[in-house]
Amino acid sequence: MAKKPGTNPKGEFAFFNVVYADDSLRSNRRVPTELLDGDAPARSYIMEQDREIAEKSDRPQLEIKSISRVGAKKK
Repeated sequence: MAKKPGTNPKGEFAFFNVVYADDSLRSNRRVPTELLDGDAPARSYIMEQDREIAEKSDRPQLEIKSISRVGAKKK
């Protein structure tokens, strides 16, 4: 059964774009906002997700080149 529009809690996740060492891009990676104190903890959370994905898919884990929050203004 479908949910009513607007019933999902807002601000539960922060979204990040991740650029890897091979210059591939993964958009809108979700990180729970409760883990964030700035953007630094997002890197370790995403690295842990990547490690689990690499184990399940039998592919090597890619090195993260940069992470940027979606919607953040560039300096």
